[in-house]
Amino acid sequence: MDAPPTLTAVHEAVYTLYHDPDTSKKEMASQWLHNFQKSVYAWKIANEVLYEKRSVESCYFASQTIRSKIQYSFCELPVDTHISLRDSLLEHLRQASDDTSAVIVMQLCLAIADLALQMSSWQSPVKDLINLLGENHTGLLLQILGVLPEEVNSSSLRLGANRRNEILMSLRSVSQTVAEYLQYCISRSEDKKIQMKVFNCFASWISIQAVAPNDIIANIVSRALGILKNPSVESDIHDAASDCLCALFPFLEENNQQTLEMQVLAGVTELEECFLFAVAHEDKEKSINYCCIFTEIAEAFLEKILNVSTVEKPHFAINVFDLVLKCIGHYDYEVVEITFGLWHRLSDALYQRDSDTLNAVFKPYVQRLLVYLRRHCEMEADQTGILEDGDDFADFRVKVSELVKDLAFIPGATNCFHLMFLSLQQPNVTWRFTEAALFVMKAIAKQIFPEENDVVPKVVEMILNLPETTHLAVRYTSVLLLGELCEWLEKHPQSIEMALNFLLHSLQQPHLSTAAAIALQNICCASRDYMTVHFSGLMQIIQFMDNFGISNEAAIGLLKGVSVTLSRLPPDHIQEAMEQICRIQIMHLNQLVENDVAFEKDTHSDPVRCFDRLATVFKFVNPPADNDSAHPCLRILLEMWPYLSKACNKYQGDVRVMERCCRCLRFAIRCVGKQSTQILEPLVQQIVVLHQVHFHSCFLYLGSILVDEYGSEPSCTTCLLNMLQAFVGSTLRIFKDASSLKNYPDTVDDFFRLCTRVLQKMPSNFLQCSSFPCIWDSAITACSLDHRDANSSVMKFINNLILAGRFQREDADYKQCQSLVKSVLHEKGQLLVTTLIHTSVFYLHSYMMYNVAELIVELKHSDRVLTCQWLLVALQSLPTQNSSGCVTATPEQLNEFYQCLTTSTNPKEIAHALRDFVRLYR
Repeated sequence: MDAPPTLTAVHEAVYTLYHDPDTSKKEMASQWLHNFQKSVYAWKIANEVLYEKRSVESCYFASQTIRSKIQYSFCELPVDTHISLRDSLLEHLRQASDDTSAVIVMQLCLAIADLALQMSSWQSPVKDLINLLGENHTGLLLQILGVLPEEVNSSSLRLGANRRNEILMSLRSVSQTVAEYLQYCISRSEDKKIQMKVFNCFASWISIQAVAPNDIIANIVSRALGILKNPSVESDIHDAASDCLCALFPFLEENNQQTLEMQVLAGVTELEECFLFAVAHEDKEKSINYCCIFTEIAEAFLEKILNVSTVEKPHFAINVFDLVLKCIGHYDYEVVEITFGLWHRLSDALYQRDSDTLNAVFKPYVQRLLVYLRRHCEMEADQTGILEDGDDFADFRVKVSELVKDLAFIPGATNCFHLMFLSLQQPNVTWRFTEAALFVMKAIAKQIFPEENDVVPKVVEMILNLPETTHLAVRYTSVLLLGELCEWLEKHPQSIEMALNFLLHSLQQPHLSTAAAIALQNICCASRDYMTVHFSGLMQIIQFMDNFGISNEAAIGLLKGVSVTLSRLPPDHIQEAMEQICRIQIMHLNQLVENDVAFEKDTHSDPVRCFDRLATVFKFVNPPADNDSAHPCLRILLEMWPYLSKACNKYQGDVRVMERCCRCLRFAIRCVGKQSTQILEPLVQQIVVLHQVHFHSCFLYLGSILVDEYGSEPSCTTCLLNMLQAFVGSTLRIFKDASSLKNYPDTVDDFFRLCTRVLQKMPSNFLQCSSFPCIWDSAITACSLDHRDANSSVMKFINNLILAGRFQREDADYKQCQSLVKSVLHEKGQLLVTTLIHTSVFYLHSYMMYNVAELIVELKHSDRVLTCQWLLVALQSLPTQNSSGCVTATPEQLNEFYQCLTTSTNPKEIAHALRDFVRLYR
């Protein structure tokens, strides 16, 4: 905005946004208000709107505007206006009444908290707030004190590590004052709202370790436990008391306070009866709170339990797992699911320790857990078919399956399998019980020793002899279980024949066909050599696959299994079988194209199905290499190409179809290798033309595959370089600046992958091509992208560029490459290093730092002296203070970081130093 809007204009825009029935006017008002919030005029006008109090909507908009300005645009304010802003916000808060909207009050509380954290001249905000608001505005003060610690680690404020440490020290210095005030409030007031705010405030302060151990208020903790023991207490204060207690547990985990630990543990243990009471009265909300308490205190004590427990003498807190198992016994699986994170963490910890002693300690708990989980996996009695994908209960069972896989090693997978099988031997077992037990067995089937000969043969025999009258869900799970036992079957080939007959029969039953296809895939992959005997039967299944009604995902899996088996055939048989399999898909694709069929996604008319199935076949067919004869898949690839080319032209505007077509071509070319050069030129011509029209990044990706496969062939060099030049022209049209790069991360990813491949295969040609300067400039600009894949491709490209001038090669172009790279780095090295440092500090995620560290190491290998100079200049260009005058990085910190960058040769060390350094600015 070039000029400040009037108050009336702001009010009118807010009114339009909330009340005008015209959608287009609402959108215009929303955009106008968004631009207003970004303008410098928003500070003053939003403050005036709050003083006017014309409507709830305008006041909410104004409070939210001020809060967001403090969060993201605090640098716009001169330092001498900070005090007036603070006083104005406090005045707005003091004017708030019981009738003021809670969301407005919350925005103002957050605003004053964010201001206190960034306003370095406000030396003692907590004490000042207590003095100003403590007597007459208790609720407001508690709310501010509650959000203040929460905002300390807010990424949007970018306080920096130095300021954040300064704030934490300041908060800890007044923790006793806050503790006394909270104790005063909890002891004097029976007001439920005040008590809830005290609990929330306590939880907030302890969550950032701003409270010293001697300031842990027994009164507040005991009050929270008292509320949790009261069966008639209302849900909202029950929630607050639960959150307060749960916030204490990480504090116990990180601090050695055994007396406090035992007191809290004793109090939590007394909540067992309260949980059972909530279960009996079907109070789900309170049950969830108790479950969270039991689970989180178990997580807090887990490391301590693991460090000292033995079977004879376990840690005193081991009994919390009995409390957690009480929660597993709850009738509602949503409550049960809360505990899953704890069990996964236990599994990881025990797996890393690899201790039979500790496994023995937890074995009985896991066995009891499995029994409970089996019960929770039981379907409803009136279930007539199988569960539908996406159903909430089906999703829960998937999570159970993953958990069982994780935990099975603790008691032993075979023991778990035996446990479930023994449960099936009980009299009068229902179909629900049977199906759930088989489901749990399916989860651990692949972990069983293939040589097991006690229970598994009985299970296999039971499955193969299931009566037709057995409930469909039991048969469905049994078929899947048989497939999961594929490794056992591979060691017992005498059972495979019967298993295949059973699966073939199941394949012809509509409700079991998908499960049978999945099971066949598993058996083919595990017993690929043995399955060659049955290959003709598999081919018949493939030919009539679509008649069985199996899902497309299962069909692709079946093709994978058949393709793996196909690879074990003699070369001439491979060629014949490949042609049969591929022609089915090619002919169907051609019918869709020729008949101009309007396709619907994920149906038989969808061309993507054909591309995905062809891609699967070429991906998993891996015949033995024989350079002296034609590749057995070459003939079918050449036969396919005209049809694929025609399909590309037909569906060129649909990015989804084009991505799958390129993927299909990728696997076909990878499969056949350099023998497929006959299709190179027509393929290149087609994707270049299509990319100039539609800019699909998948064409760039396919181009990188072509370079990788054919780049070392001199006869292909000209074609590939022309392809690159054409792609550069069409791609750089959308790479106008940093913002446009950010809008097309997939294109950036695929484009620089292509450039990297060309650089690796044809370095001299690439460095001398006319487009290289533009590519190099774009790469430096793209370093700031925070998209994982795009940034990784850019960094890899730059890394390979440096390596091209450093590593000696036998070819005659090495000296020329070395000279070209040296020239490029001398010209733009400073810009590159400054960009790397600035983007690391201000834009990149911490997991991206390793790529930057690798580049710095390679630059030092290339020219250490120059790189050190560039690093020094880059660091000197960083701000040492933020807009409020807080120190971001001290001279000592800058020097320490510089020394690490220049002396370390280990990318991991530099990446670690980078992560520490960028915290000074965030």
